[in-house]
Amino acid sequence: MIKLAIFDCDGTLVDSGDTIYRALKETLSAHGHDCPPREISQKVIGLSLVEAMQWLVPEGDHQRLAASYKDAFVSFRSRGEVEEPLYDGIPELLDAFEEDGWLLGVATGKSDRGLAHVLACHGWEKRFSSLHTADRHPSKPHPSMALANMADCGAEPAMTVLIGDTSHDMGTARAAGVGAIGATWGYHDHDELVGGGAHYITLRPDGVMHAARKWIGEGA
Repeated sequence: MIKLAIFDCDGTLVDSGDTIYRALKETLSAHGHDCPPREISQKVIGLSLVEAMQWLVPEGDHQRLAASYKDAFVSFRSRGEVEEPLYDGIPELLDAFEEDGWLLGVATGKSDRGLAHVLACHGWEKRFSSLHTADRHPSKPHPSMALANMADCGAEPAMTVLIGDTSHDMGTARAAGVGAIGATWGYHDHDELVGGGAHYITLRPDGVMHAARKWIGEGA
């Protein structure tokens, strides 16, 4: 049977928090809004942009704010100011999944363009079997992106896990019926991941494979 590991991007594969917060501050300030502190603002990472703006500025023009945020991020990228480094242990984790016969997918609140940039920066253009972004799906925690990854790969929920750092990811996994593996090195803490429905909590990337194998019945 096909084994599928679906990864969130921001906060799971790459640490993009600094750049995201800079773009949020610039966007909200330009529209006359205060930006909440980073520890609060980062809670929206993983949501689609319109939903994130609704959470941050309930009374704002959310479509306009989302468009301005995209413009700010593109401007940063054109100046070489986007920093999205891999978390320690991520290359080894992807290698381990592939060596164990898993297919790899991505389900992210990024745009297609933003995800393509990350993949190109890290030489991952051909690494994943399925890629799904907020450009083509409802925001997490809707299961659409996870279901689409499974459809692309021919995987069943019992053989699929979703690895993510936020309660939004855990909600997506639960709604799709797949294993929900919470990554505590990202932007939501242990309690938020548990509250979001995580089946397993991992402190470091080297703990993910054990959780994934337990979900599909291969682990102790």
